[in-house]
Amino acid sequence: MTQADPRMPKADRGTLLSIQTGRVRPLMVSGRKMASAIGKTPVSGPVEVGVMGLLGDEQADPTVHGGLSKAVYAMPSEHLPWWRAQRQTRGVTLFEEDLAPGLLGENLSLHGVLEQDLFIGDTLQFGEVALRVTQPREPCGKFNAVMAYPQAAKDMVLSGRCGFYLAVDRPGFLQVGATFEVIPGPRAISVLQVLQHKAWKHLR
Repeated sequence: MTQADPRMPKADRGTLLSIQTGRVRPLMVSGRKMASAIGKTPVSGPVEVGVMGLLGDEQADPTVHGGLSKAVYAMPSEHLPWWRAQRQTRGVTLFEEDLAPGLLGENLSLHGVLEQDLFIGDTLQFGEVALRVTQPREPCGKFNAVMAYPQAAKDMVLSGRCGFYLAVDRPGFLQVGATFEVIPGPRAISVLQVLQHKAWKHLR
Protein backbone atom coordinates (compact mmCIF):
# COMPACT_ATOMS: atom_id res chain seq x y z
CA MET A 1 0.00 0.00 0.00
CA THR A 2 1.41 3.39 -1.01
CA GLN A 3 1.80 5.88 1.84
CA ALA A 4 0.85 9.53 1.38
CA ASP A 5 3.72 11.98 1.05
CA PRO A 6 3.71 14.06 4.30
CA ARG A 7 5.01 17.04 2.32
CA MET A 8 1.83 17.25 0.28
CA PRO A 9 -0.73 19.73 1.62
CA LYS A 10 -3.51 18.23 3.75
CA ALA A 11 -5.74 21.08 2.62
CA ASP A 12 -5.25 22.31 -0.93
CA ARG A 13 -7.72 25.18 -0.76
CA GLY A 14 -9.35 27.57 1.66
CA THR A 15 -11.47 30.69 2.06
CA LEU A 16 -10.73 34.33 2.85
CA LEU A 17 -13.10 35.22 5.71
CA SER A 18 -12.09 38.84 6.37
CA ILE A 19 -9.58 41.55 5.44
CA GLN A 20 -8.11 44.01 7.95
CA THR A 21 -5.84 47.04 7.73
CA GLY A 22 -4.46 49.39 10.37
CA ARG A 23 -2.90 52.82 10.80
CA VAL A 24 -0.05 53.68 13.15
CA ARG A 25 -1.32 54.93 16.51
CA PRO A 26 -0.14 55.04 20.16
CA LEU A 27 -0.14 51.79 22.15
CA MET A 28 0.73 51.37 25.83
CA VAL A 29 3.29 48.56 26.23
CA SER A 30 4.51 47.78 29.77
CA GLY A 31 3.75 51.33 30.86
CA ARG A 32 5.40 52.97 27.85
CA LYS A 33 3.64 54.68 24.96
CA MET A 34 4.82 53.23 21.65
CA ALA A 35 3.77 53.63 18.03
CA SER A 36 2.09 50.55 16.59
CA ALA A 37 -0.18 49.46 13.77
CA ILE A 38 -0.95 46.06 15.32
CA GLY A 39 -4.59 47.03 15.75
CA LYS A 40 -6.38 46.17 12.51
CA THR A 41 -10.01 46.79 11.56
CA PRO A 42 -12.10 45.09 8.87
CA VAL A 43 -12.42 46.71 5.47
CA SER A 44 -14.88 45.94 2.70
CA GLY A 45 -13.52 44.76 -0.59
CA PRO A 46 -12.31 44.52 -3.13
CA VAL A 47 -9.04 45.61 -1.49
CA GLU A 48 -5.94 46.29 -3.55
CA VAL A 49 -2.81 44.37 -2.60
CA GLY A 50 0.59 45.41 -3.94
CA VAL A 51 4.11 44.15 -3.38
CA MET A 52 4.31 46.15 -0.11
CA GLY A 53 0.96 44.99 1.23
CA LEU A 54 -2.68 46.00 1.43
CA LEU A 55 -3.75 49.50 0.44
CA GLY A 56 -4.29 51.51 3.63
CA ASP A 57 -2.21 49.26 5.89
CA GLU A 58 0.74 50.74 7.78
CA GLN A 59 3.71 49.52 9.87
CA ALA A 60 5.24 51.51 12.70
CA ASP A 61 8.68 49.86 12.55
CA PRO A 62 9.67 48.77 9.02
CA THR A 63 12.82 47.09 10.37
CA VAL A 64 10.72 44.27 11.82
CA HIS A 65 7.34 44.58 10.10
CA GLY A 66 6.31 44.86 6.48
CA GLY A 67 8.61 44.92 3.49
CA LEU A 68 8.62 42.60 0.50
CA SER A 69 8.87 39.37 2.50
CA LYS A 70 6.32 40.36 5.16
CA ALA A 71 3.88 42.36 3.07
CA VAL A 72 0.76 40.60 4.39
CA TYR A 73 0.10 38.75 7.66
CA ALA A 74 -2.44 35.91 7.68
CA MET A 75 -3.98 34.03 10.60
CA PRO A 76 -5.98 30.77 10.44
CA SER A 77 -9.47 31.44 11.78
CA GLU A 78 -9.40 27.97 13.36
CA HIS A 79 -7.18 29.42 16.12
CA LEU A 80 -9.60 32.09 17.30
CA PRO A 81 -11.60 29.88 19.72
CA TRP A 82 -8.34 28.81 21.38
CA TRP A 83 -7.18 32.42 21.78
CA ARG A 84 -10.59 33.39 23.15
CA ALA A 85 -10.32 30.61 25.74
CA GLN A 86 -6.78 31.68 26.67
CA ARG A 87 -7.89 35.23 27.43
CA GLN A 88 -10.71 33.91 29.60
CA THR A 89 -8.35 31.50 31.41
CA ARG A 90 -5.88 34.33 32.06
CA GLY A 91 -8.61 36.48 33.57
CA VAL A 92 -8.77 39.07 30.80
CA THR A 93 -12.50 38.50 30.45
CA LEU A 94 -15.11 36.64 32.46
CA PHE A 95 -17.19 35.84 29.41
CA GLU A 96 -16.75 33.92 26.16
CA GLU A 97 -16.30 37.01 24.03
CA ASP A 98 -15.67 36.67 20.32
CA LEU A 99 -12.38 38.18 19.21
CA ALA A 100 -12.80 41.08 16.82
CA PRO A 101 -11.26 40.47 13.38
CA GLY A 102 -7.78 42.01 13.36
CA LEU A 103 -7.26 41.92 17.14
CA LEU A 104 -4.27 39.61 16.71
CA GLY A 105 -2.83 41.96 14.09
CA GLU A 106 -3.84 39.86 11.11
CA ASN A 107 -4.47 41.33 7.67
CA LEU A 108 -6.19 38.21 6.39
CA SER A 109 -8.37 35.77 8.31
CA LEU A 110 -8.20 32.46 6.45
CA HIS A 111 -10.08 29.21 6.85
CA GLY A 112 -8.73 25.86 5.71
CA VAL A 113 -4.95 26.06 6.20
CA LEU A 114 -2.76 25.59 9.30
CA GLU A 115 0.90 26.23 10.09
CA GLN A 116 1.86 22.56 10.20
CA ASP A 117 0.43 21.98 6.73
CA LEU A 118 1.89 25.04 4.98
CA PHE A 119 5.53 25.12 3.93
CA ILE A 120 7.86 28.02 3.25
CA GLY A 121 7.58 28.72 -0.47
CA ASP A 122 4.00 27.51 -0.87
CA THR A 123 1.75 29.91 -2.77
CA LEU A 124 -1.84 30.86 -1.97
CA GLN A 125 -3.47 31.50 -5.34
CA PHE A 126 -6.48 33.86 -5.19
CA GLY A 127 -7.37 34.03 -8.87
CA GLU A 128 -5.01 36.66 -10.29
CA VAL A 129 -3.36 37.32 -6.91
CA ALA A 130 -0.47 35.11 -5.78
CA LEU A 131 0.75 35.31 -2.15
CA ARG A 132 3.84 33.27 -1.19
CA VAL A 133 4.42 31.93 2.34
CA THR A 134 7.72 33.33 3.68
CA GLN A 135 7.91 32.85 7.47
CA PRO A 136 5.96 32.48 10.72
CA ARG A 137 5.09 35.41 12.92
CA GLU A 138 7.42 35.93 15.88
CA PRO A 139 5.42 37.89 18.49
CA CYS A 140 6.75 40.78 20.55
CA GLY A 141 5.61 42.69 23.63
CA LYS A 142 3.03 44.59 21.60
CA PHE A 143 1.13 41.34 21.17
CA ASN A 144 1.02 40.94 24.95
CA ALA A 145 -0.41 44.46 25.18
CA VAL A 146 -3.27 43.95 22.73
CA MET A 147 -4.12 40.52 24.16
CA ALA A 148 -4.06 42.09 27.65
CA TYR A 149 -1.98 39.44 29.41
CA PRO A 150 1.83 39.15 29.67
CA GLN A 151 2.20 35.52 28.56
CA ALA A 152 0.46 35.94 25.20
CA ALA A 153 3.64 35.97 23.10
CA LYS A 154 4.94 32.81 24.80
CA ASP A 155 1.55 31.16 24.35
CA MET A 156 1.75 31.90 20.62
CA VAL A 157 5.18 30.29 20.32
CA LEU A 158 4.41 27.26 22.52
CA SER A 159 1.09 26.54 20.81
CA GLY A 160 2.29 27.17 17.26
CA ARG A 161 -0.82 29.26 16.61
CA CYS A 162 1.22 32.05 15.08
CA GLY A 163 -0.04 32.69 11.57
CA PHE A 164 2.36 33.46 8.74
CA TYR A 165 3.72 36.22 6.54
CA LEU A 166 3.17 36.42 2.80
CA ALA A 167 5.06 38.02 -0.06
CA VAL A 168 2.98 39.36 -2.93
CA ASP A 169 4.27 37.71 -6.10
CA ARG A 170 1.33 38.87 -8.23
CA PRO A 171 -0.56 41.99 -7.10
CA GLY A 172 -4.25 42.58 -7.67
CA PHE A 173 -7.43 42.77 -5.63
CA LEU A 174 -8.69 40.59 -2.77
CA GLN A 175 -12.34 40.11 -1.86
CA VAL A 176 -13.87 38.67 1.31
CA GLY A 177 -15.36 35.27 0.54
CA ALA A 178 -12.81 34.48 -2.15
CA THR A 179 -11.39 30.97 -2.27
CA PHE A 180 -7.72 30.19 -2.75
CA GLU A 181 -5.67 27.19 -3.81
CA VAL A 182 -2.43 26.08 -2.17
CA ILE A 183 0.29 25.65 -4.80
CA PRO A 184 3.13 23.60 -3.26
CA GLY A 185 6.64 25.07 -3.27
CA PRO A 186 9.86 23.17 -2.47
CA ARG A 187 8.24 21.75 0.71
CA ALA A 188 11.53 21.62 2.63
CA ILE A 189 10.32 23.05 5.97
CA SER A 190 6.89 23.94 7.32
CA VAL A 191 5.84 27.20 8.93
CA LEU A 192 5.49 25.43 12.27
CA GLN A 193 8.95 23.87 12.03
CA VAL A 194 10.55 27.27 11.40
CA LEU A 195 8.80 28.68 14.48
CA GLN A 196 9.99 25.73 16.57
CA HIS A 197 13.58 26.33 15.46
CA LYS A 198 13.32 29.96 16.63
CA ALA A 199 11.35 29.27 19.82
CA TRP A 200 14.35 29.48 22.17
CA LYS A 201 14.55 33.26 21.60
CA HIS A 202 11.04 33.77 22.95
CA LEU A 203 11.08 31.29 25.82
CA ARG A 204 14.16 32.50 27.70
